[in-house]
Amino acid sequence: MEVIHPRVAGIDVHKKIVWVAVRLPGQRPGERTVTAKRFKTFWRSLRQMAAWLAELGVTDAAMESTGVYWWPVYHALAQAGIEVCVCNAAHMRNVPGRKRDVMDCQGIAELHEHGLLRPSFIPAGAVAELRARTRYRKKLIEQRTSEGQRLAKVLEDAGIKIDSVASRLLGVSGRAMIEALIAGERNPGRLADLALGRLRRKTEELQLACDGRFTVAHGQMCRLHLDAYDHLTAKIAELDQLVAAAAAPFAPVIARLVTIPGIGQRTAEVIVAETGADMTRFATPARLAAWAGLAPGDNESAGKRKKAPARNGNPHLRTAMVEAAWATRPGARFRRLARRFGTGNEKKAAIAVAHTLLSIAWAVMRYDADYTDAGADYYEQRDQRNREHLVRYHQNALARLGVEVIVTPPGDGAPPPPTPDNPGQAA
Repeated sequence: MEVIHPRVAGIDVHKKIVWVAVRLPGQRPGERTVTAKRFKTFWRSLRQMAAWLAELGVTDAAMESTGVYWWPVYHALAQAGIEVCVCNAAHMRNVPGRKRDVMDCQGIAELHEHGLLRPSFIPAGAVAELRARTRYRKKLIEQRTSEGQRLAKVLEDAGIKIDSVASRLLGVSGRAMIEALIAGERNPGRLADLALGRLRRKTEELQLACDGRFTVAHGQMCRLHLDAYDHLTAKIAELDQLVAAAAAPFAPVIARLVTIPGIGQRTAEVIVAETGADMTRFATPARLAAWAGLAPGDNESAGKRKKAPARNGNPHLRTAMVEAAWATRPGARFRRLARRFGTGNEKKAAIAVAHTLLSIAWAVMRYDADYTDAGADYYEQRDQRNREHLVRYHQNALARLGVEVIVTPPGDGAPPPPTPDNPGQAA
């Protein structure tokens, strides 16, 4: 096979050690020499590894994306000016029964030598900073949601059903009732009087919802969950400021992305953080959708296409786009796909709409242009144009056969359709 990278290294990464195999040209034509060496994963040892590779004249290195342990290895090699290819471990399957660290690094080096490995997308400094902050913010939001759910479980155990009446348990009214319960108030009438706004119309239901067996132990647990919820809310607000500072260089791109229906500020920041806003690495929208895990899988055998789920992709971008798709649920495309897929298949419609939204985002970033909405009646107008085209096509086809057809739209003098009471009326 053709040698693409003549001076190459393969690295098998672990938490405490890394094995490095180097493949270099030999003394005779076509000969290859292989050298393997082990290093510890301390930063000083990794710099020694990078210096050793640079001394051997290694220009390219490849390694598996093993958890987070590859991060310091990547940075040490990048600082030494070595081109690094970080690959998906699923793309490098060893022969069963021959699993050893030395053989792993030698196999990686040989694969990369012939250009058989596909590199993963490793963001540059500014994008990496934005990505770290958006991902951590997502984790904190999930933790805050979990704290709210734990609080609801405590109230459920106490027989307090505020969330069965109020749309938000931790809204202003719900929070005031919970705080009063913690403070010792047990009178359902006084608790219901804490409701504000439209919730005051449901005073009787709130009195029933606040009549439970709330004890001191329940109050202690509610206090812990509320404090944790407030702490996470403060940290999310702090992270919003850090994300805004890291996203400042991409402000024009984010401003264009938020013109897409369903994509808000946070989703636009996630799109930029995960893709880098540079669409030159994704030649088509289909490639970006496949990379995000929003494209249908391929499973064809003997000329038959079988059902295949979407392959694994970038989970952070996929989640953000699916959430944006649910936000566009009243949209024309979501309604159209939900009808086509049938009742109970709204999740499939959400995935399809997420694919569409990401394709639109690709075009917005690729061509540096705002999104222009085609209108809520786009599909109706398109169907009408298709109907008129089909009528003309069949009319011309019949005319070529010598049959003259006069098209009469419904309601313009056409005979009524037959009915059970008068089956022969239409004739």
